[in-house]
Amino acid sequence: MVEWTAAERRHVEAVWSKIDIDVCGPLALQRCLIVYPWTQRYFGSFGDLSTDAAIMGNPKVAKHGVVALTGLRTALDHMDEIKSTYAALSVLHSEKLHVDPDNFRLLCECLTIVVAGKMGKKLSPEMQAAWQKYLCAVVSALGRQYH
Repeated sequence: MVEWTAAERRHVEAVWSKIDIDVCGPLALQRCLIVYPWTQRYFGSFGDLSTDAAIMGNPKVAKHGVVALTGLRTALDHMDEIKSTYAALSVLHSEKLHVDPDNFRLLCECLTIVVAGKMGKKLSPEMQAAWQKYLCAVVSALGRQYH
């Protein structure tokens, strides 16, 4: 279980208050697929991913980015029980989809870049530290089934 200080909880909530899931979700997944092209192998049913422009204009990528970020947002309401909150998703991604668990980390890195771009100087080092702790807890929970 992850221990959270009151300040860390406030910082994570503050970051989420600045995130528009419908904008940041697609941007994070698009960035992930472009920067880390090997992650595209899990999205074969999404159609054309052959170019950066194709990825940026792909409605299935955008929709899944929203789904992914909506799922990530779920942890905010369950910060004291993140592992159990993501148990079923961990099983799904491990046993059915066979997703490399490192891809969760890559997507979260891309999300942090998107968030930093949106927030600018308002994303203080303290806020980023709490945000990274939050993302690491979710990534760990999603990868739990793999261990």
